[in-house]
Amino acid sequence: MDTNERTLLLDTLRARFERHPQRHAGIDWKAAGARLGKNAAALAALHAMEASGGEPDVIGRDEATGAFVFCDCAPESPAGRRSLCYDGEALRKRKENKPAGSAMEMAAAMGVELLDEAAYRVLQRLGEFDLKTSSWVATPADVRERGGALFCDRRYGRVFTYHNGAESYYAARGFRAVLKV
Repeated sequence: MDTNERTLLLDTLRARFERHPQRHAGIDWKAAGARLGKNAAALAALHAMEASGGEPDVIGRDEATGAFVFCDCAPESPAGRRSLCYDGEALRKRKENKPAGSAMEMAAAMGVELLDEAAYRVLQRLGEFDLKTSSWVATPADVRERGGALFCDRRYGRVFTYHNGAESYYAARGFRAVLKV
């Protein structure tokens, strides 16, 4: 990322932070921005989140480490991360009509993680997300070992968690990422 891209990204993140104070009460942008400025890997990951439509924003702070928690806050599951099966194993098992990739592999390539179900529910307390789309979430090993994977969305004023075969993919299902900096 060159200097101009870095400056544009930091300006975008700061402006979003200022527009949505309800997402990060008691957190100061100067501290978050200063930590970001020292972390090239985090900036690259946030750039990938932004470029794929995630609209990342600070949603909290990790109490144990002091890290700032950035999460995709786009109203719908990021458009640049849809039509993916859950993971590489599911992608390899799919024989016909394979998607372009998998959520877990794309997240790893971006340097981020998928939200888990608990983190997804925390995000939903900060706004209303995925009213028309859904998002894969990190799936417990016992569910994944049986061939399944979990996804969440918001419908009828409630947050739902569902399951699908990990090989499935849909045009309206993507994934939301989280990054601790």
